[in-house]
Formats: sequence, structure tokens, C-alpha cells
Amino acid sequence: MTQVLIIGAAGMLGQKLTRRILTENTFGPADRLMLFDRAFSDTAPGVTPLTGDLTQPGMIKSLAASRPDVIFHLAAIVSGQAEAEFDLGWNVNLMAMWDLLSALRHEHEASGGQYRPRLVFASSIAVFGAPFPDRIEDDFLCAPLTSYGVQKAASELMISDFSRKGFIDGLSLRLPTLCVRPGKANLAASSFFSGIIREPLNGDYAVLPVPDTVRHWHASPRAAARFLTHAAALDTDQLQGRNALNMPGVSCTVAEQIEALRNVAGQAAVDLIKSEPDTTIGNIVAGWPRDFIPERARALGFEAEGSFEEIIKTYLEDDFTG
Repeated sequence: MTQVLIIGAAGMLGQKLTRRILTENTFGPADRLMLFDRAFSDTAPGVTPLTGDLTQPGMIKSLAASRPDVIFHLAAIVSGQAEAEFDLGWNVNLMAMWDLLSALRHEHEASGGQYRPRLVFASSIAVFGAPFPDRIEDDFLCAPLTSYGVQKAASELMISDFSRKGFIDGLSLRLPTLCVRPGKANLAASSFFSGIIREPLNGDYAVLPVPDTVRHWHASPRAAARFLTHAAALDTDQLQGRNALNMPGVSCTVAEQIEALRNVAGQAAVDLIKSEPDTTIGNIVAGWPRDFIPERARALGFEAEGSFEEIIKTYLEDDFTG
């Protein structure tokens, strides 16, 4: 029996991943799926919900002691909040990762080297910072300009080192901004990318805090869940020690996003978008990458949507309730 643990399972991506694992029997119908988060509104039948705080003493050790075969680490303080609440961001996004890796190392050594779990970490394109080329290739320097990006980059390095030492078998997926996110907006600086699509589709006004010339890199939540399960089964020897991958996505400007919305839902939806410049968000977004050439990931079988219009249609199929 394969034991699978999702850390941060109550979040949007955690729910998507859980649903994908259960509906597609990703690890086999007899496997055990454990979900960890601070709280759950509800959980699917056949899973084991575990609640707690990653920063609580002993919590991470107890998770590691169950020796899951596959661990998806999705929990994070999002970009805007990590910038505003400095200590919280470091405690959750980096210190908890150190504690997890240390606990997994302890279990590896206690097992005589027999226990070596697959760890799939949800990293971010925020590990890159300006100045950068119009299209980032796989060998481009990580030089983040936000606390969130630094925390993600440092976690990637730790995962690579613990993997090199043989304590875990880990890899980091640098996810594009996930769009269109269902539900309410969160505290991420990127939240408006979804909001300017989701709210108009629901007949509500949306605020655009940046110029429509801003270009960014997107993938749907469905694609992200697919990235994660694909990574769980990947032969990591193919990574040759470079354990972080830039995930595929769609590069487009905000204006192109809005044009895709117009094509799908008409001018009435577009008219619900109101420009209200926000200097704080604008400054954060200005330091983010705009486009990628993710050749390594694509060669390894990772796939995303081909256009932003396709991303909107994915949202309508998966999450639209209006």
C-alpha cells in the first residue's frame, strides 16, 4: 500500500490534487491518502484528514513518523502576505520546510536507509527576479526580489541537497500563476489575474490594479494538479541533480486576458473590469517574470494549456457555478 500525504490539502490546489488522485486512482484504489491542513470544511470519503499547525512543536515530526511514500508540500503563506508579515512568511515557508526535511532524514536513518520518500514541492516562478530576458530559459539565474520568492528558492536548494544526500527523493515544480482560481480572492499579489476573469463571469465588478500591458505566465489549476501527479511518478534520475523545474504555461498580457474574456463571454463581461492602480501590487508584479521556454519540463512530459482562452474554458468546465 502506497501512503500519500498532502500538506496544505484544504487549499484550492490541495483540493484539486485530492480530487484528481481519487477520481483517477493515481496511486491505486487501495492506497491511503492523508490530508493535512489547519482545518477542513469537509473531506471526501476514503481519506484521512489530519489537522494542526506546521509551526506547532512536534507536528511535523508526527507527520513524518507515519512514513508516507509520497508527500506533496503545498502549504505556504502567499506572496502578498509573506511580504506584509515577514516573520510569518519565513516561519511557514522556510523554517517548516527545514523541520520537514530534518524529520524525513531522521526517519530515513532510523529505517537503516530503507525509507526514502518522494517529495513534490509546489514552488513558484517568484524565484526569479528582474532584470530578466523576455523569455526565461531553464538555465536562468534565480534572483528573487520578494521574501516569498526567496523562501521558495531556499526551499528548492534544501530539497536538492537532502535528495543529493539520499535522505529523500525530491523535486520542486515552479508553478505559473494559477488562473482562473475558483472561490474568493486570497492575499496573493497575483490574485487580480483571476479576479478580472472570475468576477465578470459571475456578473460582478473586478478591480484591475496594474496596466493592461503587464505580461505574465499562467496555467490552470487543473494543469497544476496534473503537474503534481506527473512529478510523483517521474524518474528523478532524469533530472541529473537539477531538481527544480520551470512548469509550462501561457504567456499573455492583461489586455490579452481581457480579449480572451471578451471572446468567451462578450463585451458585457469586459465592461465589469474597473482600473484602480495599486502601487504596492504594481511594484511586486513588476519584479515577476513574463514568459518561459520550459524545455526540460516539456521533454519530461509536463503539459499545460495552449492559450488563455483555453484556460478560461477550463475554469468554466471545472469550477463555474453561475
